[in-house]
Amino acid sequence: MYNKILVPLDGSKTAECALEHVLAVAKGCRVLEIYLLLVAEPVLPGFYMTDEKAYEMLESWGKEYLAGVQKSLADEGLNAKTVTIKGKAADSIIDYAQKNGIDLIIMSTHGRSGPSRWAFGSVADRVIRSAVVPVLIAVPKGCRVSS
Repeated sequence: MYNKILVPLDGSKTAECALEHVLAVAKGCRVLEIYLLLVAEPVLPGFYMTDEKAYEMLESWGKEYLAGVQKSLADEGLNAKTVTIKGKAADSIIDYAQKNGIDLIIMSTHGRSGPSRWAFGSVADRVIRSAVVPVLIAVPKGCRVSS
């Protein structure tokens, strides 16, 4: 059913919470390819990285970070590729999925609310609303306040 899974990561433990779901789906569906995606995004809303050195540093860190995640998936018997791109997170995730025949996006939500959600927005929310493929959202333990 799923041949290609896209896993957006940002280096945070919260984003990595999606990996346990990636393992379960990938093994259960015998997924052929997993794409680990890190998007170099503006540091603050409205400010974009224009300094190439800053982007090169972030890209270098991102490649090293994703290589570690790739190795942990390989240790589980899964084939993962790494991708680092520059842009806005939600738009880049959606564009990458469309242009590369992705069948499923698995990502985590940071669970922001109030002013931080207004300032940073919800990447997960934008991906859910705009993606043309299924999106599995992993909510890390402790992110939601029970009613």
